[in-house]
Amino acid sequence: MTPRGDRSRGPAVAKERFNALATIAPSCARRLSRGCLCTKHAPASGEVRFISINENALLSSALIGLEVHNEVRELLGKIEDVVFEGGQLVGIVLKVEHGSTPEARYVAIDPSSISVTYLKGEDKWRARVNAHPDQLKSAPEFRYEGKWKR
Repeated sequence: MTPRGDRSRGPAVAKERFNALATIAPSCARRLSRGCLCTKHAPASGEVRFISINENALLSSALIGLEVHNEVRELLGKIEDVVFEGGQLVGIVLKVEHGSTPEARYVAIDPSSISVTYLKGEDKWRARVNAHPDQLKSAPEFRYEGKWKR
């Protein structure tokens, strides 16, 4: 979802907002790949390089557990995970709310499908997806199995 006056740029606005996270993706992917064959890239070799993080950056710790609502403020679920492949941000895993059903259900969405904004006056983050709860309930399920098993 985008601000009401900016609907024509929907995916572009979401992608811009996630670019900050995507810029840290290569270092996160390298860190995650050490000691396992999680990516095609070999672990970093050489000396550590330190960076400065831009004030506009979005940290994954701000995303995990963040509630996701739609345009009419219905709770759709929470951000459970971020997905990196080849050093690039490729997905966001949502834990979909089932109402009274206690069993967790997860779906993976494209990063351009979600808008994450910081509300400075309220000192909090907000995540929006332009979807109806039924769309997420019928979406392909992502399962934490195999190498992703928890």
